[in-house]
Amino acid sequence: MTLQERINVLITLGKYMQNNGHDWQSVKVLANHANPWFVPEFIEMASENIYNQFLQLQKLHDWITHYEVPEENKNGVTVGLVMAGNIPMVGFHDMLCIFIAGHYQRIKLSSKDNILIKHLVLKMLEFDPQLRGYISIDENLKGCDAFIATGSNNSSRYFDYYFGKYPNIIRRNRTSVAVLEGTETKEDLEKLADDIQSYFGLGCRNVTKLYVPEDYNFEALLHALKKYEHYADFHKYKNNYDYQLALLMMGNKFYMANETIILSKNTSLFTAVSQVNYEYYNNADELEPLRSNKDIQCVIGRNATPFGQAQKPTLTDYADGIDTMKFLLSI
Repeated sequence: MTLQERINVLITLGKYMQNNGHDWQSVKVLANHANPWFVPEFIEMASENIYNQFLQLQKLHDWITHYEVPEENKNGVTVGLVMAGNIPMVGFHDMLCIFIAGHYQRIKLSSKDNILIKHLVLKMLEFDPQLRGYISIDENLKGCDAFIATGSNNSSRYFDYYFGKYPNIIRRNRTSVAVLEGTETKEDLEKLADDIQSYFGLGCRNVTKLYVPEDYNFEALLHALKKYEHYADFHKYKNNYDYQLALLMMGNKFYMANETIILSKNTSLFTAVSQVNYEYYNNADELEPLRSNKDIQCVIGRNATPFGQAQKPTLTDYADGIDTMKFLLSI
């Protein structure tokens, strides 16, 4: 397939998702039933970001011009792709990169997200039968020439063992942080609430740690976070909230909370569902190491990723800061 033929398939897929016909609606309902964490509003959010940010013709062309993508990749290799399943369709960007690069790919889906991506792959095959040699869903990735695998710190050790001798990108646990100055507007804090709470906070781009100046007043932020108070009706989330709250109370630890989120002073970047850690800082220079911290996916704030954009990645927002296209074109 030529590069233009591959682009045409992606544009058709974007229109399919945007038109939101009966088939796509039915698949999204099935995905929600299979994984209750994939509530309809989050499946819609992920879907909208894919067709608005990844599958628009001009955006694809602008992105591709930064690379020397061959019109026909006559040296294509087979890339094994192990997808995560923490939020809906989180592995789509990797799939798109491999496809645009002109390589073949075999995808191992996460058991938590094995309906949405599979349906989109089948649709792509329907749009252009030539794809049958390019993309497939597979449980066994033996025989691949390169690998892209996303998982936990624990699973990454297995990925290193099995895939280490091949060209690879192996991703581990990451999270995101926000730096507040105390001068944020009501709108800023409402957008930060999205960065914290969208997808129940399960994504690596979700904010789990706040850096705030001494004597920061959390009242306005807690009020802004009330826009997600409906999470209390979702029993899986509420169980996490009640459990984390009980731990803090039994440990006689200081915390702040509304009905659905807990703020706790803690130096750790990572935290449990329903809880956000915070830490005080004295001057901005103290926070400079955050930008090079390998555990941090993105930093949200005035002089960083804008508030409200954490879970709206573009084509150039590569996971772990590793340029996936550059890697694929170098194989």
